[in-house]
Amino acid sequence: MASWSAAVAHTEAPAVERRRRPRAVAARRPDPLRNGVLWIVVVGALLAGLVALNVAVLQLNVRLDRLARERASLREQNAALESQFSSAQASIQARARQRLGLVPASDATYVDLRKRK
Repeated sequence: MASWSAAVAHTEAPAVERRRRPRAVAARRPDPLRNGVLWIVVVGALLAGLVALNVAVLQLNVRLDRLARERASLREQNAALESQFSSAQASIQARARQRLGLVPASDATYVDLRKRK
C-alpha cells in the first residue's frame, strides 16, 4: 500500500502558503461629488442666484416707492383741480344770474305724458 501512504503523506503535508502579488490597480479619479471644488461652485451659484433675487426685489421696492410718491402728487393735483372747479362753477352761476337773470328753480314739476286727461 505504498500508494496509500503516498496519498496520506501528500494530504498531510502542510500547505505552503503562497504570497500573492498584489494586483495592480489603476489610479482612481476622485469622486466629483466629494471634491471640494464642485461644492464651492454649487454654493457660489446658489449665492449668486440669491443676490440676483435680492437685487430684483430691491428694484421693485424702489419702483413701488416712486409710484407711491407719484400717486400722492396726483391726488394733490386732483384736489387742487376740484377746488378750482368748484370755485369756477360758483363764479359761472353767479355771472349767469347777473347777466341773464337766471334764478334757481324752487320746485320741480313733472308732466306725465302717458296719462291723458
